[in-house]
Amino acid sequence: MATLLRIDASAQLEDRSLTRKLTGLFAEHFLKGAPGTEVIVRDVGHSPVPPIDHRFIHAAFTSPEDRDPWMNERLHLSDQLIEEVEKADVIVLGVPMYNYGMPAALKSWVDHVARIGRTFSFDLSRGDYPIEPTLSGKNLVVLSSRGEFGFQPGGVRSHLNALDPAIAACAHYFGAEADDIQTVAIEYQEFKDARHQRSVALAEKSTREIALQLASPGVAA
Repeated sequence: MATLLRIDASAQLEDRSLTRKLTGLFAEHFLKGAPGTEVIVRDVGHSPVPPIDHRFIHAAFTSPEDRDPWMNERLHLSDQLIEEVEKADVIVLGVPMYNYGMPAALKSWVDHVARIGRTFSFDLSRGDYPIEPTLSGKNLVVLSSRGEFGFQPGGVRSHLNALDPAIAACAHYFGAEADDIQTVAIEYQEFKDARHQRSVALAEKSTREIALQLASPGVAA
């Protein structure tokens, strides 16, 4: 049985969030293709993960056998979030572009999931590349919305896109290869014109297709 992890990072309410509509559509069609799927929903937009602080860093970089009780308590939420990622076969992120980058809510989630000894190991004997991810084999789908347009490679605003590169840089912590990320983006949101309507329709179509593709036997088994 497949497990789908749905992460929603929009600060908007349900009826105003384009990315939540896409992640909902994705989950709906994934379940059509794989009816027995377990769906885990983590809404970090409405129930934010607290930012990490010096206590979190201290706890995370202390060996488990040497941790004080408060350290385990501080890492409890991180443990839960990592367990959700570990369990997932497919991770779908609903991620609006805020000020050309990642919502703070999603960044906090990433910071809790990217943890030494859990999702990556660190060994200086590896030379200049001491970090090695411990998870692999997961499919990552990014469903996004952008107020402007042209953020794709070669687009007129590609140089402003700080969202997609950040997700790609962190994907190995989630067990996904950067080259295998599938991204669907609604654009022209601030223009509210026919281009936006076409972008929404195309994004919904792509979302349905990707969900059914990943739900097929042998992909999310």
